[in-house]
Order: sequence, then structure tokens, then C-alpha cells
Amino acid sequence: MNAKRRPILGRESFNAGSQSVPKRKETTMNYIGIDLHKRIIVVCVMNDKREIQTHRTFSNAEVAEMKEFFTAQRPFEAVFEATAAYDWFYVLLDPLAERVILAHPKKLRIIAESTKKSDKVDAQILAQFLALDMIPEAHCPSPFIKGYRVLVRLRCKLQSQITSVKNRIRNILAKSNQDRTSLFTKAGRAWLKTVKLKEADRYHLTILLEEFDFYESQKKRTEERIRAYVKKAPQRVKECLQLAQTIPGVGQVTADVVVSELGELERFSSQKDVCSYAGLTPGRRQSAEREKRLPITKDGSRWLRWVLVEAAWTATQNSRKWKRIFERLCERTRNKKKAIVAVARKLLCVMFCLMREGRAYSATA
Repeated sequence: MNAKRRPILGRESFNAGSQSVPKRKETTMNYIGIDLHKRIIVVCVMNDKREIQTHRTFSNAEVAEMKEFFTAQRPFEAVFEATAAYDWFYVLLDPLAERVILAHPKKLRIIAESTKKSDKVDAQILAQFLALDMIPEAHCPSPFIKGYRVLVRLRCKLQSQITSVKNRIRNILAKSNQDRTSLFTKAGRAWLKTVKLKEADRYHLTILLEEFDFYESQKKRTEERIRAYVKKAPQRVKECLQLAQTIPGVGQVTADVVVSELGELERFSSQKDVCSYAGLTPGRRQSAEREKRLPITKDGSRWLRWVLVEAAWTATQNSRKWKRIFERLCERTRNKKKAIVAVARKLLCVMFCLMREGRAYSATA
């Protein structure tokens, strides 16, 4: 009596069993380019085949409608240019998107140079570049660095206003040949009350002194707020502030500006990258075998360049090492302004290395 054989699970039976399991639906990624303005945003949605799905325009007041629209596009990646007022929009998109990218406006020149310039075209080009993974990214600093930067820049602006008022006061006094040093000390302020001026000039001087006192008060309050803010800083930020101030010519103000403007040091791979970010590297124009060196690019933060140049002047006056460097550069360039910019660049390189490596400055190093 032959035993009944069990059926062998061959290819046919395996396929038959697999057919009973429903296939998993593959989700496709959407790529959204956004042209962000102060009052409106223009949106272009593309699929992974770079086919346009939809165009939409929203008023910036339509926050609920925006959130509903972007939720319906999930999963998606989004890109928009890093303009001055993007924070609110980044906060809106970040929880919804797989990835939010800030595009570097200056590096994405194809939009600025487009012959068919429009908000709709700009959004479409951004979406295409995102789908191709060709977006030149801008850095998005941490929330702490953002707040730190706001306060430090405010103090710089107040100092700029104070300097402007001082110059206008000196101009009034110069008209009657009564300008002198130490005008803004306690003794100088007492002398200003007694100086003989024309009636109109006296009134102008009074207004300017009131303006001077106002900005000084605002600057003092801002300084107190910065010091309180830094107390809550990550330990890495506190260490960088201390290490930077071991360099001659670098005080608290310079350290605040440098640390807040550079942000996370890990994003820079070299000294060249840091100098390029600060706009302290010379531009170049090359044609065939000829190469022409141009002035510094002046990209990035003007506050960072300003404070580094000021620190460079102080360093050359207080350190023999930096004075020798400055003198050698003066001989080479025959231009003091170019030489001091070169010193500022070297100073930034030294500061970057010390902060990255976690060691104090040594004049013999």
C-alpha cells in the first residue's frame, strides 16, 4: 500500500500563496519649492519624476491653510531661500517635512539671472533643484545661537549710533574751534555745559547729548542682557568665549561677535572655509592662463569683518608679534588697509584653531 505523498511546495504553489498577500503601496516623495516674500508665498510641488503637481499662492496670514496644504503633500522635502524673515516659516514646515533646506541666495544665481523672472518660475526652479539634490545650502544656526546673535548685533548697532552722535557733537564744536579730547568723560560733560555756542548750536548740542545718553542707556541694558544670556549657554560656547579672549586685541565684545556669528564650528572644515564665510578672502577672476586677484569678497556678516579689523588694530598696538606681522605685510602690500585686513584674516584663523582645539593662545606658538 503506497503512502499518500504530501504535495511539494514548488514555484507554482509559492507564487500562489504570495498572491494572496496584498502588495505594499510605494509612497513617492514630493519636492516643494517655495518663493518666500514678506506678504505672500508661492509654492510649486513636483513628484520624484520632476513633474509639476500643483502651483499655489498663499497670503502669509493664511497659516492654517498653509499647514493643511503641506500636510496633504506628505511625504515631502521643501526648500526656500534663506531670506531675512524665514524663521516663522521654518518653524511651520519643520514638523511636517522629511527635510527642510535653506538655499543660499548668492550661490543660487540661476534664479536671479533668469530671463523669465517671476515668483512662479522661482518656485519651480527651486523644486527642480531640490529633486536633483543640487541645492547650495545655507546654514541654519541653533536656537541659542540665533538669540545670541540678535543681542550681539543689537549692541553693535547701538554702538554705531553712539559713534555717529559723538561725531555730530564734535562737528558742532569744531565750527567754533572748541573740539577737544575727553569730551564724553565726566569732566568733559561738565565742560560742555559751560562752552559758549550760538543759540541754535546750543539747542542742537542739547538734543544730541540727550540722544547720546539714550543710546548709552540702551547699550548698557543690552550688555546686561547678553551677560545673562551667556550664563545659560552650552559649555562649548562658554569655552570658546574664554579661549578667544586669550589672544591680544580680543576682548569680550570681539569674542561675543565672533562666537555668535560663526555659530557651530564643526561646520567649517578648514581655516579657508572660515575666512571665506567671513568674506575676508580675496576674489579671483581667471581667463585662460591669466588670473587676476580682486579685493576681498565681503560675503557674510559685516559685523564679523568690522570687529576683526578693530581687533587687528588693537593687536598690532599691544603685541610685538602682531606688530611685526603687520609691518611685514605693509612692506609687501605697501598699503596699510590691505595689511590690516590680512592681519584680521590671520587673527580669525588663530581664533578658529584655538576654539576648535580647545587650547589657549601662546605668543611663542
